[in-house]
Amino acid sequence: MKSNPYLSFRNNAREALAYYQSVFGGTTEIHTFADFQASQDPEEQEWVMHGQLESPAGITLMMADTPKSMEYTPGGSMSISIGGFLSEKAALEGYWEKLCDGGHVAMPLERPDWGGVFGMVVDRYSVTWMVSISDDNETR
Repeated sequence: MKSNPYLSFRNNAREALAYYQSVFGGTTEIHTFADFQASQDPEEQEWVMHGQLESPAGITLMMADTPKSMEYTPGGSMSISIGGFLSEKAALEGYWEKLCDGGHVAMPLERPDWGGVFGMVVDRYSVTWMVSISDDNETR
């Protein structure tokens, strides 16, 4: 089994998918509402019905645009957590820096009382990310 975040946008999932690809690398896949005749609204035809990013690091993000007929709440009440060990510190700090660009730091990436390194950022698309770097002798 595998669990992946599925992010919702109003009409900018394509833009967000390109942004997350610039953060995490990897390959993307996009299917529009027109591909599945899933909307009668001409404006929504090229919106993303399903987008997916598969990164080399094993991060999978899925996303879609939310049709105008459905309620949309940016950000919601979910956070995405990514973490690793000190040996992965450079990659995790790189993700952190890119997620901060255009976003807002809720908790700086620094050493908390419980050990390791931890930070929280709300990116430019209102998605909250928790980044955790564990000492090599800790468990994730």
